[in-house]
Amino acid sequence: MRASTEDESTPDDREPASDLQLTPDVMLELARSASEMVVGRLRALRSERPWRGASRAELEPLLREPPPEEGRPALEVMQRAVRDVLPVAARVDHPRFFAFVPSSATWPGVLAEYLAAGFNTFQGTWLGSGGPSQLELVVTDWFRQWLGYPESAGGLFTSGGSAASLDALVAAREHAGAPDRPAVLMSDQSHSALERAARIVGVRPEAILKVPSDARFRIRVDELERMLSRARRDGLSPIAVCANAGATNTGAVDPLDEMADLCAREGVWLHVDAAYGGFAVITERGRELFRGIDRADSVTLDAHKWLFQPFEAGSLMVRDVRRLEAAFGVRPEYLQDADLGMEQVNFGDRGLQLSRSFRALKVWMSVQTFGVAAFRRAVGRGIELADRAGEHVRASEVLEMLSPPSLGVVCFRVRPEGAGLSEADLERLNAAVQERVIAEGVAMMSSTRLKGTYALRLCILNHQTTWADVRETLEAIERFGLEAAATR
Repeated sequence: MRASTEDESTPDDREPASDLQLTPDVMLELARSASEMVVGRLRALRSERPWRGASRAELEPLLREPPPEEGRPALEVMQRAVRDVLPVAARVDHPRFFAFVPSSATWPGVLAEYLAAGFNTFQGTWLGSGGPSQLELVVTDWFRQWLGYPESAGGLFTSGGSAASLDALVAAREHAGAPDRPAVLMSDQSHSALERAARIVGVRPEAILKVPSDARFRIRVDELERMLSRARRDGLSPIAVCANAGATNTGAVDPLDEMADLCAREGVWLHVDAAYGGFAVITERGRELFRGIDRADSVTLDAHKWLFQPFEAGSLMVRDVRRLEAAFGVRPEYLQDADLGMEQVNFGDRGLQLSRSFRALKVWMSVQTFGVAAFRRAVGRGIELADRAGEHVRASEVLEMLSPPSLGVVCFRVRPEGAGLSEADLERLNAAVQERVIAEGVAMMSSTRLKGTYALRLCILNHQTTWADVRETLEAIERFGLEAAATR
């Protein structure tokens, strides 16, 4: 028989016992309102500008205030956030957001974020989260299979590519015996996250060696080999070589097989930065481009990019997962209960975070809902749209190709035939065109420099982007370019 208590009411019948609680009815009402706001935003997204910004001088008087001593109605607070805070940002999921690396989340992924937050999962240990930890093992094993890694491989979810790169270089450093004068070699096209990670793991700036890239912006393996030998002659100990599988600037893919051969001969850890482009491996074309990626010691992947998940959903995969655990495993007394057996996995022993959110759920729910084939088609569509953009640029009398389309990225510039503009004039012209494209709300696009040349850059990853979005953006760039050139 159940023991009697002084208060026989159920939790749903009682008033909140804490000043920080709301009643279930109010919680449900607020959740419905939040869902309506988010769905309303998504419905209206295409009619909005891809970017909306404001200066700090504009935002300070709008938002600067002391914390209220007494609370306000929760719905009012939420409405203010949706009105004054959240819209003042890049709409990275807009079909015409082509800047940097776009992100367009699936709805199951959004719901997974809500569920993971609502269940308040702590995923640092198996003891704290057996079910979520098992699911992370399942999802990272999908990644393992897509990469072609052996069963010895494994990994973990991270906040993003920066954290994954840091974890990888820690593992590489420890695998090399934590030498006194470590060095890391990377392409002159490598992402800044790799340089930052190298600094954090103790590599001096002068020992972060940038290897020249070729005319297609791929690392020159002959130069890499020469610089490796020179580094050792100079008393440095190379702990890692970093390759690109989708360089941020151009989408370029380094010769991974050739680099794997060199690293195997030299006994150096090979890390592949595939943060945005890596999930192209689920397509036939991507597998061909990434030939040799299965030989890398570690690979960075960001599911919040080309696997269409909400931020944050980075990941690191390591060919021998024991290397991660050897680098990060720590057993303090207060976590002695977390060691439940050799077959269990404590993800806090695979990376820098002990307090971890449940990031794998969004990938699992999205793939379970739509199936891998739908993701394969969406990734393939991005590659195809960039190819078509390249064809448009090559056929144009106004635009000039600066790098071949690769993994959704195409770089070019405005250079009207017969205009006779100097390099300095061309740079000013292209900067003005980019500014007008953004200011008039045509699209959001970024620029970069390719071996010193100012370039316009489109990154086409959104699963909702159509050829009309890309074509009309290119046509606007051509029109604005001709108008700007005529005034010079």
